[in-house]
Amino acid sequence: SSPHLVQVRERIRINGQPISKELFSKYFWLVYNRLEETKDPAHASMPAYFRFLTIMAFHVFLQEKVDLAVVEVGIGGAYDCTNIIRAPVVCGISSLGIDHTSILGDTMEKIAWQKGGIFKPGVPAFTVAQPERPLVVLRDRAQELECPLYLCPDLDAFEEDCLALELGLAGAHQRSNAALALQLARTWLQRRGCEGVGELKDVPPVTELAGRPVPLAPAFRPTDAMIQGLRDTEWLGRTQVLPHGPVTWYLDGAHTTSSIQACVRWFRQAALNQDKLHDGSEVRVLLFNATGDRDTAALLKLLVPCHFDYAVFCPNFTEVSVASNADQQNFNVTLENALTRCLENQRTWTRLLEEKAGHDPWLPAPLRAGGLLQPTSPRGTLLLVPPAPRPLNSPSLVFPCLAQALRWVAQGRDPWLAAPTATGAHPHPAASSGAVLLREAAAIRVLVTGSLHLVGGVLRLLDPTLSQ
Repeated sequence: SSPHLVQVRERIRINGQPISKELFSKYFWLVYNRLEETKDPAHASMPAYFRFLTIMAFHVFLQEKVDLAVVEVGIGGAYDCTNIIRAPVVCGISSLGIDHTSILGDTMEKIAWQKGGIFKPGVPAFTVAQPERPLVVLRDRAQELECPLYLCPDLDAFEEDCLALELGLAGAHQRSNAALALQLARTWLQRRGCEGVGELKDVPPVTELAGRPVPLAPAFRPTDAMIQGLRDTEWLGRTQVLPHGPVTWYLDGAHTTSSIQACVRWFRQAALNQDKLHDGSEVRVLLFNATGDRDTAALLKLLVPCHFDYAVFCPNFTEVSVASNADQQNFNVTLENALTRCLENQRTWTRLLEEKAGHDPWLPAPLRAGGLLQPTSPRGTLLLVPPAPRPLNSPSLVFPCLAQALRWVAQGRDPWLAAPTATGAHPHPAASSGAVLLREAAAIRVLVTGSLHLVGGVLRLLDPTLSQ
């Protein structure tokens, strides 16, 4: 799977656990040296990072004699380096979203064509509910590649009367992932000739093909092991909640419009539906970054309704010097480029809030804010002026690295993080006024989203055991 959050070994797991440092080192050098010895002298380049790790993963699985390998594509599918497997047991395509548009295309139909490239002749494939036109593209790709394609029924169809399946991963979108997982697991078990792999349920003939371009797969009764598997599933950095005393961190690596929408639904349910503290001493903070060719303005616009008191933008570097952890170093991005992007995000956020303040009675316009807010630049950026009991609009801050951003947000109240030092203090007026509010708040709720790399850097700082 990719990307990793804290350590590269997370990408290659056996029985759910990242391979050991010893195994990783052994197989890394074995594959590296073999490629070095046999490469074409005329084109003497080694495989790129992801391709090398894919070759290495296949080698590890073969050498360790695994029974089953679950391989997630990197980008797309059709031209992805994982797509050299000629005869997989089964293929699955989860909910499509707009992402990696410079490589895959800028429409859902183009992206569906790329994803459908993993279909193989005679190999069953499953997908979940998709918009109509991308689903038609998947159907056409399946027919072209002579692959039997089925649509997974909703998870409700797998649930017995009044008995809901419990999922270890939060969020309504995980229900379609769970339905897909059940179909893939059952296909594998059938292929192995296992008995009792889930009795098929009768499908009323009316629902089977009614207006669907792709036939509906029959639901079945999940086995006890499947029910336990769904319940026990953990996946760090996806709808993950870390309560650290008065500071609660909500981590979700969403980075597309559809996944950010799902993230907002989850966050509002997990954090904002709880009764607001009567003394107004709950502070909400957004920690955001996005990478690649993503439309950050579209992503940020979806986050505005959460009514954050502060928005913090910073690059995915844990420290200003990234030498401390090579696994989290991105050689394609310089600190200067990353900070420029953060400043653009900050400007976008300010503009979105100004637009919202203009026609949303919940956010008083600056001129009517009774002196609590004042413009401090020609652009009219709103900054909190003490001693306001609670901000009426979200000031936004940029920090050069995650360590400084997290220390500012936590203000010494998270036992895992050191308190901010005087030298690391941010000179921005919003930072000092915000520090007072954060130190005095009864609860601080922080949503970290926009990038899996950002979430990984935050996890590394909040849970040092993940680096061991």
